[in-house]
Amino acid sequence: MQRMRELIDRLNRWAYEYYVLDAPTVSDAEYDKYYDELKELERESGTVLFDSPTRRVGGEPIKAFARHEHIARLYSLDKAVTEDELDAFFVRVGKVCEGAEYTVEYKFDGLTICLTYEDGKFVRATTRGNGTVGEDVTAQVLTIRSYPLTISYKGTLEVKGEAVIRLSVLENYNKTAAEPLKNARNAAAGAIRNLDPAVTAQRRPEILFYDVNYMSEEQVFSQEEAIAFLEKEGFKTFRHTRLCKTVQEVKDAIAEIDVSRKTIDVLTDGAVVKVNDFAMREKLGYTDKFPRWAIAFKFEAEEAVTEVKKVTWQVGRTGKLTPLAEVEPVELAGATVRKATLNNLGDIRRKDVRVGSKVLIRRSNEVIPEILGAVEHSGASVEIKAPQTCPYCGAPVREEGANLFCTNKDCRPRVAAQLANFASKGAMDIEGFSEMTAYQLIDELNVRHFSDLYALNAQKLAGLDGFGEKKSANLLAALEKSKRVPLDRFIFALGIDGIGKVASKDLAKRFQSMEALSRATAEELIEMENIGEKTAENIVGWFRDEDNRKELERLYTAGVEPFVKEIKAGGPFSGESIVLTGTLSSFTRTEAQKRIEELGGVCQSSVTSKTTLVIAGESAGSKLDKAKKLGIKIIGEEQFTKILAQDTEK
Repeated sequence: MQRMRELIDRLNRWAYEYYVLDAPTVSDAEYDKYYDELKELERESGTVLFDSPTRRVGGEPIKAFARHEHIARLYSLDKAVTEDELDAFFVRVGKVCEGAEYTVEYKFDGLTICLTYEDGKFVRATTRGNGTVGEDVTAQVLTIRSYPLTISYKGTLEVKGEAVIRLSVLENYNKTAAEPLKNARNAAAGAIRNLDPAVTAQRRPEILFYDVNYMSEEQVFSQEEAIAFLEKEGFKTFRHTRLCKTVQEVKDAIAEIDVSRKTIDVLTDGAVVKVNDFAMREKLGYTDKFPRWAIAFKFEAEEAVTEVKKVTWQVGRTGKLTPLAEVEPVELAGATVRKATLNNLGDIRRKDVRVGSKVLIRRSNEVIPEILGAVEHSGASVEIKAPQTCPYCGAPVREEGANLFCTNKDCRPRVAAQLANFASKGAMDIEGFSEMTAYQLIDELNVRHFSDLYALNAQKLAGLDGFGEKKSANLLAALEKSKRVPLDRFIFALGIDGIGKVASKDLAKRFQSMEALSRATAEELIEMENIGEKTAENIVGWFRDEDNRKELERLYTAGVEPFVKEIKAGGPFSGESIVLTGTLSSFTRTEAQKRIEELGGVCQSSVTSKTTLVIAGESAGSKLDKAKKLGIKIIGEEQFTKILAQDTEK
């Protein structure tokens, strides 16, 4: 055992030098000699110590990935692709935290991985998943050697990193692969999310660590300290973190990364800007999806030259005509591109794009590729002319700035898009309704307004193709259920130009009723954090429109009742900051959160010093453990149910 311990310590030190420091001190042959000796000793003794490097060999394939709940939520990052969007981020931060310092790091294009340690030992590895629950990929990640199996920190720890495959490694892999991999990002994600750990090992991914997600003891207080902690414990980081005291220093650091990224051996698509101080991060907080204290500045993505074959004009729910180019198929960023957007008429003119011309296209942010401009015209190139009438309904087209708009509010694709948005899950949540359903109702029942949906009945639906008795009953039930709708979702459902889900929630919280929102001035709206001048004008203009006001009245008459979620004054959870963990048998997580908020409580995603109560269901894990360590009050599902029942009886 003593010899095994000596060999493990020596081999792990050499692996750290090779995989983390990129500074090997022994030859491969010498490493292999001692590794083989260790394997033989393990075979003879039947013992494999916890941190033995032999544990990192790919094991047997697994049948499926188990789900795992993170201790602290793993947020994704908001994106900026222009300097104006970046400046808007700095303005938002400055309103709350004057004089904030920032760190700037590479944004690597791979797969986010979260590693958990307890009592100094590696426990598991998971993907980010939806931020709250990820997939357990421990077997796959054990094949990677760029992180330690044991650390000196003895509390519970979560660390975040990006699983990547070096470009040179990918190139070598493809030389002999039966199926070459198209790009490093998909290769890394595929390696980690492959059910066979042996495949992971063959592709040779590594993890570059960049953040501490959770610590149960001894906190770090800044991004700089987090990176220093990771390096001290033996995690591989990418040593390019710039501390910036001014906005201009941040922009200079981003420009530096934009140049240097072209020379490094890892795929990167941007720079990450973070507020350095963790106390300031607490003040800034989070949106539903993103931390308010960080943003990813995305660089120009992969580009290619192809030919424009045809341009069609699509009509959206606001009536705006968007040109879509069909191009000669071309491989770009791991996908075959056949279509590319041109944004609007002004974009076509500015970029001098013509049918039959060679154009430069760019694919980024996993959205439809964009045409950047013409590269070469030919004798067969044809100018793209602005349509004078809508290609779908023949109504006159209005030119407004760089955009074209169909002037017909009843234009078929425009109405279909509006109805589909109105019925979507984040809006009225009319289950079973799709854009295909919208077209069918438009064509066969002359549905034109949201309120027309609530005039449907079994007799009208009976004549529609595909609408049997059950499908009709389900749609009518979903329509009836949708009438009682939270105010924020109703605002979003109306499809006001520029109003997404976050802005809808902000408006509902600020104005508390449709009546109050309808009286809001542009000045009042602009004072809100996420509402700009153009969006404010859209809101005011929407309520000023006579047709929109009449439609609201028709919806109310049909029984639609937008409501603000009431917080019960003096409710049993009033003033409590509550974390749910484990599985509840009587409620879904969403239902439980809704009841808690109705009774005055605030739901948190993770246990913090501000948490006052934890409700623990079956199989409650690390969140429960942390609550016990912090001395936070804990109740089970039975007691939670009793509290709800007692309140109902009052």
